Amino acid sequence: MYNIITAKDHVRLPPQFFSMKLEDALTQILREKYERRIDRDVGIILAVWNAKAAGDGIVIPGDGSAYYQVEFEALTFLPQVNEIVEAEVTELVDFGAFVGLGCLEGLVHLSQIANDFLTFNKKIPAFVGRESKRSLKKGEFVYAKISTVSLKTTIGETKIGLTMRPEGLGKLEWIEEHDRKFGKGEPKEEKGGKKKVKKEEKKEEKKEEKKE
Repeated sequence: MYNIITAKDHVRLPPQFFSMKLEDALTQILREKYERRIDRDVGIILAVWNAKAAGDGIVIPGDGSAYYQVEFEALTFLPQVNEIVEAEVTELVDFGAFVGLGCLEGLVHLSQIANDFLTFNKKIPAFVGRESKRSLKKGEFVYAKISTVSLKTTIGETKIGLTMRPEGLGKLEWIEEHDRKFGKGEPKEEKGGKKKVKKEEKKEEKKEEKKE
């Protein structure tokens, strides 16, 4: 989901930046250009730092600015389908629950919250299961799987869909409840195990009698 990448770019440094330290000036320009932008290949660019010029700048006559070949590092966010995330429920609406995914929110549709018929209780507010009586409220943390990713040109337009229906997802107490109900439990004894033990005990008793 989160990655640190190294990238290169040609940067135009206007004269008003000449009084600044070169690396700071280049970093500032790159931040304005890239941060919070979306790239189809790397995802959302969250932060840019460590900008370094490769050699001396070039000045074009009549321009007044300096041009640099720059290498820099960036923190990116690229959600992947089938990725498991731990997130906080940030908002409940009639059609589902929004969860925080760092720089944006994802939607768990009502039909994908649990394997149960859910009703939205606006008084609490919470989603409540008809049979399981499980509830989901704002501020609770859940485990969810990313099911759909639609990267757009802006963060506001980007859509992330999630599901919590598969076992092992949802609230931690739901997962623990499932493990208790369907856990492996104590290992089963092999068929005829007790009888074999008794036969071995009788053999040992007979050997002891003969010795006496």
